[in-house]
Amino acid sequence: MLYPIELRALIARSEERKGRSVAKPARRRDHGARKPVDGPRKPPSAAFRGTLSHPRPGGIESPTAGAPTEARNRIMGFMDGKRGLIVGIANERSFAYSIAESLHREGAECLFTHLPGDKMERRVRRSIDALGIEDPWLRPLNAASDEDIESVFKEIGEEFGKIDFLVHSIAYADKDWLQPGKFASTPREVFTQAMDISAYTYAAMANHAAPLMTEGGSMIALSYYGAEKAVPGYNVMGVAKAALEATTRYLALELGEKNVRVNCISGGPLRTMSAMAVGGFGEILDWVEQKAPLKRNIEGREVGDCAAFLLSGLASGMTGQCIYVDSGYATVGL
Repeated sequence: MLYPIELRALIARSEERKGRSVAKPARRRDHGARKPVDGPRKPPSAAFRGTLSHPRPGGIESPTAGAPTEARNRIMGFMDGKRGLIVGIANERSFAYSIAESLHREGAECLFTHLPGDKMERRVRRSIDALGIEDPWLRPLNAASDEDIESVFKEIGEEFGKIDFLVHSIAYADKDWLQPGKFASTPREVFTQAMDISAYTYAAMANHAAPLMTEGGSMIALSYYGAEKAVPGYNVMGVAKAALEATTRYLALELGEKNVRVNCISGGPLRTMSAMAVGGFGEILDWVEQKAPLKRNIEGREVGDCAAFLLSGLASGMTGQCIYVDSGYATVGL
């Protein structure tokens, strides 16, 4: 088994082979800085100090070997020096929040958007503050507007020059039509809007994000099992998620030659604000808990950690994939 610090050593070696120095983490801007910790930092335990000083299995050295003392005392995350945009934080229960939490923990600098309006800005800002991020880069974005999408990425390019990752975690369908027995009668405008916000925007954002990934990069979107199987009440959202997964594959094919990877995560049911709009959602949670191999529903952090993995160099050979984080539910015939 490779421990986290050994995985980081592998990343360091990979980066060196690509000709990019990893001796010093990239200079971070003020946006997304960690809040200072009150009081003196606790020294590492004797057991942990041993993991830094003893040889690694198979001859793998510590990624901080030979570095100055202050660098050795700082534990590097596997997203150190990486910067990217997260679209879709609604509150602290959303998948996007869990993804931001994992990325921030691993050292990434996260940029954010919110739906237009003071109320939405305050809500998202509270969530970001709960992550311990000071002075966040936060801009309004109406994903249904091509002008808004272009403007956000233009501003990112002008201020930062490049990014390394994109998280697409938005979807929408009129909740009145997310009820069992109300799919065939879905109005054209409801169907079109669901496809536009939930699937098309991934391609639209990728089109603007890819040119900013000048050293390669990674993108992820969030899907659900209803894209593959008919889930009662999921209706037009299931069709939109199926389109999102197909969009992932076509983006991966087109952007691969630019060293940009594109994947999606199919997360199990979670009590998010959008999920609660689906009719019978409580029954879905109960069913998964009974039938999934792990006999439980997932936690948001599990999707967050998978996302951090996919966006990092640890997943450098993965693109065009839909990864299930659902307690194994998608593998059983129930």
